Amino acid sequence: MPTETSPGQDSRRSSVSESEIAHFSALAEDWWNPRGPMAPLHAMNPLRTEWVSRHVVPLRKAATGPLSLLDIGCGAGLASEAYAKLGFNTLGIDASAAGIRAAEAHLAAHPLPPEAASLSYRNGSAEDLVAEGARFDVVNALEVIEHVNDPQDFLIMLATLTKPGGMVAVSTLNRTPRSFAVAKLGAEYLLRMLPVGTHDWKKFIKPDELAAMARRAGLRILDIAGMSYVPFQWRESRDTGINYIAIFRKD
Repeated sequence: MPTETSPGQDSRRSSVSESEIAHFSALAEDWWNPRGPMAPLHAMNPLRTEWVSRHVVPLRKAATGPLSLLDIGCGAGLASEAYAKLGFNTLGIDASAAGIRAAEAHLAAHPLPPEAASLSYRNGSAEDLVAEGARFDVVNALEVIEHVNDPQDFLIMLATLTKPGGMVAVSTLNRTPRSFAVAKLGAEYLLRMLPVGTHDWKKFIKPDELAAMARRAGLRILDIAGMSYVPFQWRESRDTGINYIAIFRKD
């Protein structure tokens, strides 16, 4: 997630919530523990990254080399490493310096296989990249938009960072009574699958709200799928009542 407002963007509030950054920074050292506080992300990660990879096949066919992918709010690099292994030249960026240190340490201790594409990390903001004029074939924000200050501004930044014809992938949680019961009360308070305070249910986003914000940002929705936990794995489904993932094209 981004950190600060870049020059020329003073009229737009930074997408970063400092309280959210502090919360996830405190988890950084244990991020790669598959039985630790990020266990649900470990379990969900193959579904999310492979779903995105499958949906950008048209871009791969038109490209002369590996696609560039920006992983915004990369944390300690769970998805970033997976994307590099799937053949994307990946940049992972996060506002948490502790998260980036954990990502770099894990990569140093567990080098990618020779057939993987490139992977680098940066402690910084989406606003920084916008100011630099950076553009990517694919922009990826998994479980990030429900943690930012202004989802609409955030989607505009995602679109700005995407090359014309490129794609934007977003996964998040639906704001439903069921998601409150399962993803908030159940996961944080009853089952202790996530640290208490990980989510604010009021910031969950309904699929039609996400689609409308994306249209205002110049993005056209291509597909949406539910992500459902069916013991003992996460599977793609038609049920978007709790977790879901969507992909958009910048025309």
